[in-house]
Amino acid sequence: MEFLSHMLENGLEVVAERNGDAYSTAVAFFVKTGSRDETDALAGASHFLEHMVFKGTPSRTADQVNREFDEMGANYNACTGEENTIYHAAVLPEYQQAAVELLGDILRPSLREDDFQTEKQVIIEEIRMYEDSPPFGADDRCKAAYFGAHPLARSILGTVESITDMDVDAMRDYFRRRYSPGNVALIATGRVDFDALVKTAERVCGGWEPLETTRKSPKATPRDAFEVIRKDAATQQYAIQLAPGPAAESDERYAAKLLANVLGDDSGSRLYWELIDTGLAEQAGLSHCEYQGVGTMMTYLGCDPENAAGNLQRILDVYRRVEAEGITPAELDQAKSKVRSRIVLSSERPRGRLFSVGSNWIYRQAYQSVAADLAAIAAVTPEAVAAILEAHPLTRSTTVTIGPLSDVAAPV
Repeated sequence: MEFLSHMLENGLEVVAERNGDAYSTAVAFFVKTGSRDETDALAGASHFLEHMVFKGTPSRTADQVNREFDEMGANYNACTGEENTIYHAAVLPEYQQAAVELLGDILRPSLREDDFQTEKQVIIEEIRMYEDSPPFGADDRCKAAYFGAHPLARSILGTVESITDMDVDAMRDYFRRRYSPGNVALIATGRVDFDALVKTAERVCGGWEPLETTRKSPKATPRDAFEVIRKDAATQQYAIQLAPGPAAESDERYAAKLLANVLGDDSGSRLYWELIDTGLAEQAGLSHCEYQGVGTMMTYLGCDPENAAGNLQRILDVYRRVEAEGITPAELDQAKSKVRSRIVLSSERPRGRLFSVGSNWIYRQAYQSVAADLAAIAAVTPEAVAAILEAHPLTRSTTVTIGPLSDVAAPV
C-alpha cells in the first residue's frame, strides 16, 4: 500500500491509497456538507441536492449520466449524512479517468427549475414513506430530543414543510457555498494511477470557484429524556436510545467501538444473550456513532409491545452492571477478533477501503492504514473501556419509543 496526496490550487484535495495488487479502482468525491450545515429553512437541502446532482449537467443529460456509468460497468451511488455527501464509483482500472470525469461533471449540476420542482415531489414522498415505515422515524425524533438546539438534531431528509417552502435559488446558493473546492476531497483506492488522477482532477475540477466554507461546531449538551410516541400502524414497539460517546477526532473511538461490540453486537453480545437469544426481542444492539466534535452511543430495540417496558429495564440493568464491573478480558478479546476480522474483510476490496481512507482524511486529515487500524484495536485494554464508561455513561440517555402503545413505563 502507498499513500499519496496533492492539493489543487483552488483547494480541492486529491488523496489516494494505491495498491498495485488490486484488480479494481474506487473513486469518490467527499463533500463536507450534510444536515448539520443547514438552517431550519434549508433543512433537507443536502439530501435534496444529492438527488439534483444526478439530474444532468450543462454537458450531459440525466440519461447520459446513467448510461455512461453503465457503459463502464461501474458500481456507483451517492449518500448523504449529517456531515458528508459522498459520490462514489468502483470500476475497472482502465475506467479511472472516465469515472473521475463523470463524477466531477455531475458535481457541477445544472440545477434547473423544472428538475427542482419535479424532484421536490419525490423528496416529499420519500419523507412520508420514511415516516410510515418502521421504526417510523424513531432515530430522527431521538436525535432531536437528545441534541436539542445543536445542528446535529436536524433530520437528513428535512421536513415536508422545509422542502415544500424551499426554492431553487436557495439551493443554488447553498450549492455554491458548500460545494466549494476547498470543501471537497477526491479519494481513490485500489489500482490507482495517481499522476493521471491528479491531471484529471486539475482538468475537471481546477476551474471550480473557491469560496471560504466553514462549519459551526458548538458543544453538544445531551439531555436526559424519555418519550413515548403512539403509532397505530405499528405492530412492534421500537426504541432508540442515545447516550454520549467519543467524537470522531478522539482516539477513544476504538475503545468505544469495542465496548459496543461487547454489549450490542448482533451475535454473542450481552444484549444478544439477554434479549435476542431468549426470544424477548427481535432486534437489540448498541453502536458507536462518531461526528465532528461529538459522539454518541446508540441503542436500538424492536420487540412485541408487551415486552417493551421489561426490555428497556433489562437494557438499563445490563448497562448498570457494565458500568459497575467493566468487561472481562475474554469479552474484549472476542470483540477484538470480530472487529479485526471486519476491518480485514472490508479492506480486501478497494471499495471497502474507499470509505475508511476518505473518512479518516475528512475527519482527521490523516491516513490510517489497515495495519494501523489493527494495531489500534489490539492496543485497547479493559481499563481503556472502563474509562469510556466513566466519561460517557450509558445510563444517562435520551430514549424515544414508537409503537402501538400510548404509555410505556420508563426503566428505573
